[in-house]
Order: sequence, then structure tokens, then C-alpha cells
Amino acid sequence: MTTASPVLTPRLIALAHYAARALLENALARHGVTFQQSVTLRLAAVAQGPVARDGIVEDVVGALKIAPAEAHSVVEELVSKGLVAPQGPSQVRITDAGRELFETTSAETAPISARVYAGIPAEDLAVAGRVLSLITERADAELAALTE
Repeated sequence: MTTASPVLTPRLIALAHYAARALLENALARHGVTFQQSVTLRLAAVAQGPVARDGIVEDVVGALKIAPAEAHSVVEELVSKGLVAPQGPSQVRITDAGRELFETTSAETAPISARVYAGIPAEDLAVAGRVLSLITERADAELAALTE
């Protein structure tokens, strides 16, 4: 008896997301960092120098679908932990401690991600990437229409 491949559904996407997120949150918890803080810290880490606080907030809102006030709060949490620091009146920059934490958690999660994705053909990953990007684009458009 042959088992048919599962069809991509919202539930299947959610299960994959939460399984992967649980792995990441496990690693982050060892360092006292939340998922939201990690997403926000990454934005500061990959920036080429100081970044506009409002720009990071906007990117976090877009990525996590949270309210701007909540995203501002996450930035403040990172400031209070010394992981990002204010730079002038409207910018923040990653601190040495923030950079070290980002590099440490990235190094810890990289082999886990490698094991999770191991053996999946590049063609399948490319198709999944295109499909998930299209679903995200359409869902974002639906969400924008709800908030207009």
C-alpha cells in the first residue's frame, strides 16, 4: 500500500512552523531570549550599522503580525538587556553582547536546521519556497484589506 504525499494545507504549514519554532525557542530559552526578541535582534544584527528604530518596529510588525506598540516594547526589552543600544534620537545599534548572542544562537541552531532539512532535494525546497512566498504574499494582502 502506497501512502499519498500530503497536500499543503494551512494546518500543515502551521504544524511545520510551530515544530521549527519550538526548536528555536528551546535554544533561545537557554539564553533568556524570546522568539520575538530573536526576530528583532536579527534585524539589528544584519543591518550595516545603526538602524531607524521605527524601521525595525515596522519590519517586526510585518514579520510577526503584531501591533506596533508590542514591537516597540520588544525593542525596549532588548535595550534593557543591553543587546541593542540607542544611537542618537531615533536609531538603535546592536551591542557587542547582542552580536555575541546572535552569533551564539545562530551557531547553536544551524546544525539543527541542517538536520531538519537534510536530504530534501533542492528542487523540492525551491518549489516549497515559491509556494510559501506566494501564500505569504496573498495572506498579507488579505490582512491589509481587513485593516483598511
